[in-house]
Amino acid sequence: MSPTPPPSPVAGPRVTIADVAEKAGVSKATVSRFLNRRDELLTPEIAQRVEAAIAALGYSPSPMAQALKRGRSRLIGLVVADVTNPYSVAVLRGAEKACQEAGYLLMLFNLGDDGQREREAIEALASYQVEGLILNTLGRDEGAAAAVARQGRPVVLVDRRHADMQADFVSLDNAGAARMAAGHLREQGWDDLLFVTEPMAGVSTRQEREAAFRAFVGGHPELHGATFESAADDAAGLEAELRRLRARGRRPAVLASNAVITLRVCDAVARLGWRFGHDLGFVGIDETEWAPLVGPGLTTIAQPTDALGRLATACLLERLQGLDVPPRQILLPGRLVVRRSSARASDQ
Repeated sequence: MSPTPPPSPVAGPRVTIADVAEKAGVSKATVSRFLNRRDELLTPEIAQRVEAAIAALGYSPSPMAQALKRGRSRLIGLVVADVTNPYSVAVLRGAEKACQEAGYLLMLFNLGDDGQREREAIEALASYQVEGLILNTLGRDEGAAAAVARQGRPVVLVDRRHADMQADFVSLDNAGAARMAAGHLREQGWDDLLFVTEPMAGVSTRQEREAAFRAFVGGHPELHGATFESAADDAAGLEAELRRLRARGRRPAVLASNAVITLRVCDAVARLGWRFGHDLGFVGIDETEWAPLVGPGLTTIAQPTDALGRLATACLLERLQGLDVPPRQILLPGRLVVRRSSARASDQ
């Protein structure tokens, strides 16, 4: 019969600086001097007593408390509109790596695509004494700008502008990406283009891409173009719009505004029994790991997400180090990744 293992130790209350002071027979101020490496203010005998008490009690000072005493938390707050969006995750990774390299930690607040929680997010992160904020928000909460102003912390906006907030802005060149996608479809012979986007109201990224698409189509008389706003709960509406597109008897193609829309279009095309590159041309903004695996492979506009996250962090760190210049705008180009979904349209 195997012996019964001893019971697991029950964690007791956290050892505090007061416990160390009591065991060493000194004041809390003396322990604090020792922890802050101000040994020159202590005699060797007292320093040894404090050191012995720390070892005996297993005391570990709170990094947050020590940082706050020095006036620095080494925390950066990141607010994202929707963490289920592959774009947000990719930017988060870039920002996180840049923060780690600079000795900072990143705290994440996910809005869940609820534009009314922006002020809540900013105030929640501020309560943890973050030194600055990186915001990828919807720009719909009018109180968000006021909340930022009250906190007095530097802010960098990523991807989405906020009309009431003067801050550094880092983003994909949205207009350039939309023109690149539409231009590629035109070059491949697709002449009836449908821009599919999530609802655009109040979201600058979606508006900029759609405006550039309309301008491109308007500058090429041989093209027909339309826009469809796809709601998350209206799969039937998107499917009906695709049917109308193909029924016009031209060479139809879809330009999806982001990876979320790409998934919806893929779902609709599968239900319809169509083939990308044959029944429907396709280009989507946002490169994903699964884009090469869908149908014949989906053509995409890849965003420099890692660079965007790193640049946003770099801009914020420059502000924290005292840089005082007018708000900057940094737009990075997308990269066309060609696959068979956009292959030259046949004359049907």
